[in-house]
Amino acid sequence: MPNSDLLASMLFKINENQLALEAAIMELTNWVEKRGSAEVADNIRSALAAIDRNEEFINMTLAVTLASE
Repeated sequence: MPNSDLLASMLFKINENQLALEAAIMELTNWVEKRGSAEVADNIRSALAAIDRNEEFINMTLAVTLASE
């Protein structure tokens, strides 16, 4: 497998891991919020917003990288 294939595959897996971590953190955020810490939950959601903002660009870049091989 050429190095470029490995790089694209690795980036895809890192992105998958990032999205899985986001989902897990959101579950914890909902749990925290239900226990009365709405401010903490809002702070966590604000921090996680970066993942949402960057997701489209990451997916587009991965698609272009994978298609060019």
